[in-house]
Amino acid sequence: MNLGIGLPTMIAGYIPAGIDVMFQSENGMLGVGGPPTDEQEDPDLINAGKQTVTEIPGSSFFGSDVSFAMIRGGHMDMSVLGAMQVDEKGDLANWTIPGKMVKGMGGAMDLVAGARRVIVAMEHQTKDGEPRILKKCTLPLTGQSVVHDIVTELCWIHVTREGLVLTEIAEGLDAAEVQARTEARLIVSPALRAMTVV
Repeated sequence: MNLGIGLPTMIAGYIPAGIDVMFQSENGMLGVGGPPTDEQEDPDLINAGKQTVTEIPGSSFFGSDVSFAMIRGGHMDMSVLGAMQVDEKGDLANWTIPGKMVKGMGGAMDLVAGARRVIVAMEHQTKDGEPRILKKCTLPLTGQSVVHDIVTELCWIHVTREGLVLTEIAEGLDAAEVQARTEARLIVSPALRAMTVV
């Protein structure tokens, strides 16, 4: 499982005991652990977002060429990425905003093409209160019809051929409130339930 830069990197610190998952970092590490304590911190041990991490037993290190061979070769069961926009068809825009300087597209395009399942973890709206879940993305695409699920602080949405299905919702909210902050039409699952907070 690959964790993208930003919110997704936090996942490594929330894996419950008894769950066996192997995190891969595109900068050349397999077996990424959670965030280190002050005593554990090693400035040479970082993830793709340049945050210090720990290693789990059996970790291995390699060059970016091997890392991307894993990704492009279809060896990632799952990738969790951040996004600027996602639309109702599962299109993803997460690498650039026209007119703004970026360092490069990174590995996002490889990750959405090579992973079996893609989950977007992001804030539901922009800092200006604009929706990020749209009828159609307006920013340059990272991939078309690549997103399987979207998780935000408000809800969990499953992307289907019929549209976006609201499956889980944050405590204290109702579907109408989530829809009001979402441009794309949401289909409310008959099995809608409250999100579990870890």
